[in-house]
Amino acid sequence: MDRVRIGIIGLGIMGNLYTKIYSAHPLAEVVAVCSLRQEQVDEIRSRYGVRDGYVDYRKMLERKDLDAVVVATPDRHHFAPTRAALESGKHVLVEKPFMMSVSEADALIRLSQRVGKFIQVSFNHRWLSAYQQAKQTIQSGQIGVPLAGYARKNDTLYVATDYISWAGETTSAWFLSSHDIDLMRWWVESEPVEARALGRKEVLVARGIPTYDVIQAQVKFASGAFVTFESAWVYPNTFPSIVDSFMEVIGTAGHLHMDRKCESLEVSTNEKFSYPKGFLTAEIYGRLRGAFPSCLEDFLFAIRENTQPHVTAIDGRQVTAALEAIHRSLETGAVEAVAPLPKEFGELHASC
Repeated sequence: MDRVRIGIIGLGIMGNLYTKIYSAHPLAEVVAVCSLRQEQVDEIRSRYGVRDGYVDYRKMLERKDLDAVVVATPDRHHFAPTRAALESGKHVLVEKPFMMSVSEADALIRLSQRVGKFIQVSFNHRWLSAYQQAKQTIQSGQIGVPLAGYARKNDTLYVATDYISWAGETTSAWFLSSHDIDLMRWWVESEPVEARALGRKEVLVARGIPTYDVIQAQVKFASGAFVTFESAWVYPNTFPSIVDSFMEVIGTAGHLHMDRKCESLEVSTNEKFSYPKGFLTAEIYGRLRGAFPSCLEDFLFAIRENTQPHVTAIDGRQVTAALEAIHRSLETGAVEAVAPLPKEFGELHASC
């Protein structure tokens, strides 16, 4: 296989990035893109020189010259195109969160096994060098046994009111904490078993967006470790970074702190003070570099080498299970059990 032939479903903020990165990659060829809006299809095709475009992904999936599909639709709309892509014999790269229900996640894992195609979930934070180093530090026993953790990922109002148009269809936990739950589960090497959460709806509801302003959830893992996950998107837009991100792991013999609010650069001008972001993506010599492009590149390597991706559908399913329990707890006010991984997935999970 010279190049992996890719189709992209969903051409919003993330779909645009996927198209840009893969169009410039020597191991990939974007042969088709799809969006519900024809004008968006035409714009992306023109911008990146993509040969064909569609407004119906089912028509795109009829093509015989596609090896893989990227699903970059909004959070709540991942299932149908992922299922259709697998049924058409394509590997799939799915934006986070994988799914918004465990039943959908389980159905897709079974389908992927039946058709012999894999799914990679785009938890691109795993490709950040600091988070890789954290994984190695914990795994080597340098901080002892992980006891507890804390993860904060809070956005400014701009994200929920202007950056995405579908904030009312999701929550800050699905949109933001999905990354952090994946990282903590990866670091502590244990599965989530129960969750309890509290949330508030004030600011965004007043603006006509029916979702939580802030959610705090405590998740207990099978190892006994527990982690508090905080997500919000009501910081004032005067905050110097679009996101305030901090993670901590406390062990029996040490701790880790990872503060991504400032990614090494501070800029002060007559207009504002800011912390520009560059670790996930940064344009260097005309090409996007960073953790996100590396995540996409490894999907290509998995296809070319016929190996399991580094972040599998099982990983995505476990994050979905934790988030489903968190949102049940928001409604009931009680501690909610996390749906356990089906036994039939155990061998698959161990091999990933």
